[in-house]
Amino acid sequence: MPSIRSSVAIRSSVAILAAGVILAGTFVVPAAATGGHRGDDRSREAVVIAHRGASGYRPEHTIAAYKLAIKQCADYIEPDLVTTKDGVLVDRHEPEISTTTDVAAHPEFAGRKTTKMLDGNPLTGWFTEDFTLAELRTLRAVERLPQLRPQNVAYNGRYQVPTFQEVLKLAAKSRTCDGKRLGVIPEIKHSTFFQQQGFDLEPKVVRLLHKYGFDSKRDPAVIQSFEISNLVRLNKLTKVRLVQLIDCQGGPYDQRVLGRTTTYADMVTAAGLRAVSKYADQVGLCKNVMIPRNADNTLGSPTPVIRDAHRAGLTVVGWTFRRENSFLPANFQKGSDPAGIGDLVSEIRVFLKAGMDQFFTDNPDLGVKAARRSR
Repeated sequence: MPSIRSSVAIRSSVAILAAGVILAGTFVVPAAATGGHRGDDRSREAVVIAHRGASGYRPEHTIAAYKLAIKQCADYIEPDLVTTKDGVLVDRHEPEISTTTDVAAHPEFAGRKTTKMLDGNPLTGWFTEDFTLAELRTLRAVERLPQLRPQNVAYNGRYQVPTFQEVLKLAAKSRTCDGKRLGVIPEIKHSTFFQQQGFDLEPKVVRLLHKYGFDSKRDPAVIQSFEISNLVRLNKLTKVRLVQLIDCQGGPYDQRVLGRTTTYADMVTAAGLRAVSKYADQVGLCKNVMIPRNADNTLGSPTPVIRDAHRAGLTVVGWTFRRENSFLPANFQKGSDPAGIGDLVSEIRVFLKAGMDQFFTDNPDLGVKAARRSR
């Protein structure tokens, strides 16, 4: 059995690490994080990250989606990490799996349906941490956005839920179209939620990355999180680069649990970004934070955040770029069908011109096309 710490001990550890993150409403770096966890990828080359694999063309977080992303010349593939009941890291967008697997069609698991508080909000469904790996292996992946990607429904039922180790094995034997090592950029999902249930994901992520040769800032690996405390902790556990994810609204859940008032808006001020740079190498920005939409849903003007992040020494990573009209600014849409295919390449190029260094896309082939001008 993998080691599982008590949730009380883990919460105490998190509290110690995060102490001092917010003082009088100002975002400041914890003392434990100082020392400069610096990266080496500020080359301004536009790096293309396959968001959950080539998820615009195959059900997300499947080996098939990752393999297609590699064929489409992605530089990195992204596995989102959650855990099973027996402590195995697996790739799912969320611990709740009713929209990404066929679990609801399995009567033997009907009794596993439950309601949990995920980051403070009630959510009903089936959760990976209530299944062993062997049980998860009986499920099959399905398309999460069938209304927008009906063509992907044809692949429902074909693929298992992969483990993080399986994705690392694939990455270790793969090369990019440029002949470089394929990169991996795992996101640790809902760290505090899992800590509260007695699961400690961070050391397992580090151990597996190191096992497969991703153990320094020179290696093509980056660990992501929307929370702060686990990145501060990871800064002490590994030399692998780290990225602080920033949502369009709200704030890190771990800070709320600790009684802090930190918002993502606090973190994208010039001072906030300097604080992030003390424990992370990159900042992963919701694209509307970089260039917001106008009232008519057209793309507006860039904010100072890219400039300020670069001044703080941070690589700027944007998310998430998708080709369907539903996700595009009005001036890049084609037709009125939300599932219609718009001009994703042109949208990405606007963000690259504004200074974005790397980006997540569900459509790596189009991302590579957009990035060619900057390569």
